[in-house]
Amino acid sequence: MTLVAAPARLSTAAATFEADFAARLHWSADTDAAIEQRVADILADVQKRGDAAVLEYTARFDGLSAPNMAALELTQADFKAAFDAIPQAQRDALQAAAKRVRSYHEAQKKASGESWSYRDEDGTLLGQKVTPLDRVGIYVPGGKAAYPSSLLMNAIPAHVAGVQEIIMVVPTPVRGSVATGGTGVGTSTKGERNELVLAAAYVAGVTRAFTIGGAQAVAALAYGTATVPKVDKITGPGNAYVASAKKRVFGTVGIDMIAGPSEILVLADGTTPPDWVAMDLFSQAEHDELAQSILLCPDAAYLDAVQREIDRLLPTMPRAEIIAKSLTGRGALILTKDMEEACAISNRIAPEHLEVSSTDPHRWEPLLRHAGAIFLGAYTSESLGDYCAGPNHVLPTSGTARFSSPLGVYDFQKRSSLIEVSEAGAQVLGTIAAELAYGEGLQAHAQAAEMRLTTPVKPR
Repeated sequence: MTLVAAPARLSTAAATFEADFAARLHWSADTDAAIEQRVADILADVQKRGDAAVLEYTARFDGLSAPNMAALELTQADFKAAFDAIPQAQRDALQAAAKRVRSYHEAQKKASGESWSYRDEDGTLLGQKVTPLDRVGIYVPGGKAAYPSSLLMNAIPAHVAGVQEIIMVVPTPVRGSVATGGTGVGTSTKGERNELVLAAAYVAGVTRAFTIGGAQAVAALAYGTATVPKVDKITGPGNAYVASAKKRVFGTVGIDMIAGPSEILVLADGTTPPDWVAMDLFSQAEHDELAQSILLCPDAAYLDAVQREIDRLLPTMPRAEIIAKSLTGRGALILTKDMEEACAISNRIAPEHLEVSSTDPHRWEPLLRHAGAIFLGAYTSESLGDYCAGPNHVLPTSGTARFSSPLGVYDFQKRSSLIEVSEAGAQVLGTIAAELAYGEGLQAHAQAAEMRLTTPVKPR
């Protein structure tokens, strides 16, 4: 059977554009009620029974049978052994990527993650104290896919922020288990570990790690067990069960975000080789069938050329079937009136990844207000951002870039306001505060402020 990748061809000049555009963007974030109930049950069970529940679910879903939680804990020696075992080229790539990610996040911390204060004209000190979280948990997918790059993107900014303990959970399911799409019949004492992930844990400086996954791993991190320490925040991607669990434990712990399917939007002026753009569209489509790849361009002939390259390159792709379903189901090649209109449509979409594939990307960048990450120029492939450019690849999806940001150092910090009112300042602020407090009917507030107006503090 010949695979066909047929992104929708839309034109902003068409009378049906708005309806067609809305239909193409539509994606339901609603979760299956059965998943929600199952996750709620798992969370409650782990909260009640701790390690015993985690061991039971790990055997049931991952096929990994262990006598105790200690058998599911990875050691620093495991990380180092994995790092030593992978090819030199992979070791070099991991270290080079980690160095760039660390450098970027160190600059980010310096720009927006430091404490600050000032004194006003009355000598009152006002400011903000920035402190790191004590302990965070990072979820790293395992089983059908493994993402060492995601481990780097979660652990390194936490380290740069000053987090002292980074607890990693990474499932290592047995082949044929439920987690790998099998029946789950039978268990083994040894799951499938990804050496590149463990090597990345060594490079990134993970403190402790457990070979557990799913909602039970999120629960263990959120509530703590006799073995797994309770964390302050959980970050990292996962399947529908992990996403549901993260939503449910929010408030007990912090979370980074609930990510939807991966997205790429390419704004092209028609000067980039069309096969480059076709491959960039593939780079997100290959993630899964619900991923979205969209091209906006004012040149109809260029859209035709990109479609020809899609047809030519698709058979060469190992994940061709996934790419074809993604592009046909959610992809689009959209003819715009001009690049200004393309930028306006981009802002409506607020994509996760936004490529400005133009000879003059800085002309268009000021018009772009909503995107997780903006890749400027023909040479700036989105895939470089995924692995080694430096900025974080954990990005808001499904239009949430309108109000949220990439994962960063600031996600692993908290801010406390600093206020030190001088005697002179109390005379000014006390009058203002008392007036407003009386207006709200809060007498104690008002009198607490007024006491500072008439009674100086006596030195001891």
